[in-house]
Amino acid sequence: MLESRPDTMERITNEEQANAYIQDQIAKMQAQIGDKKVLLALSGGVDSSVVAALLIKAVGQQLVCVHVNHGLLRKGEPEQVIEVFGKELGANLVYVDATDRFLDKLAGVTDPEQKRKIIGGEFIEVFAEEARKLDGIEFLAQGTIWPDILESDAGIKAHHNAGGLPEDMNFELVEPVRILFKDEVRVVGKALGLPDNMVYRQPFPGPGLGVRCPGAITRDRLEAVRESDAILREEFAKNGLEGKVWQYFTVVPDFKSTGVKDGKRTFDWPCIIRAINTTDVMEVTVEHLSDELIDHLVNRIITEVPGINRVLFDYTPKPPATVEYE
Repeated sequence: MLESRPDTMERITNEEQANAYIQDQIAKMQAQIGDKKVLLALSGGVDSSVVAALLIKAVGQQLVCVHVNHGLLRKGEPEQVIEVFGKELGANLVYVDATDRFLDKLAGVTDPEQKRKIIGGEFIEVFAEEARKLDGIEFLAQGTIWPDILESDAGIKAHHNAGGLPEDMNFELVEPVRILFKDEVRVVGKALGLPDNMVYRQPFPGPGLGVRCPGAITRDRLEAVRESDAILREEFAKNGLEGKVWQYFTVVPDFKSTGVKDGKRTFDWPCIIRAINTTDVMEVTVEHLSDELIDHLVNRIITEVPGINRVLFDYTPKPPATVEYE
């Protein structure tokens, strides 16, 4: 029976509580796993990263981390996973660059739900293929957290951590952050010594930049999303907004308009900036940026990102708008 969050459990808010939780989970995982091997899909997000760091402390090289690069990650993220886990923490890390495979499957697909299903299904296929290459795996670790359980139980949404692997992979689950809220996972990650830009990483959808490239994904438009997002993140960090604004990203929709560059007509995409705050994701307010920062962002994006000739700012709260565009 998987652990549930006790009604009497205090919220983890400091290093002392985090360290107590870490020691408790290490003991539980060592008892559960013994001398067997455990497999983890390591995305680089805070939940899976904290699970990886906990398991490295608990069972070391018995953990096999598989990082699947589906080509929809943000700029620099695959490299960070390799640096932090492969080099600094010495994890048993398998890196799979499946970019072509995912983008070929997504070619011409415009329906958002179909895109999500293709990305989720293909991820399971790639992960399962890698798992079959390994011997002696008996456990599957997941970065499931307590809100995932609550939302799945309430029927709000099906969660990507709720299974889906082929039937021949009958692994026992290891879920060491299952009873934690997201803010608690971050406190535990900090206590484990993970870098701040991983611990305080913005929420990022499972299908990655695929939901920020509305319509049929093309490589050039996907690259425009990735590069404009990198500029936005860099400028937010420079201006002291990193960690203060809940989520900020760019979207490059699938339509073009006329522009002028170097005295010549262009026919390129717009780039939409979204910057928002929330406590529960049910209601979202817009972070209003200074005119100077917006002017600077516009200048950098239209100058540095091929294919963009307009920059727009989304002032719409939730409701009526959702966080993402798909």
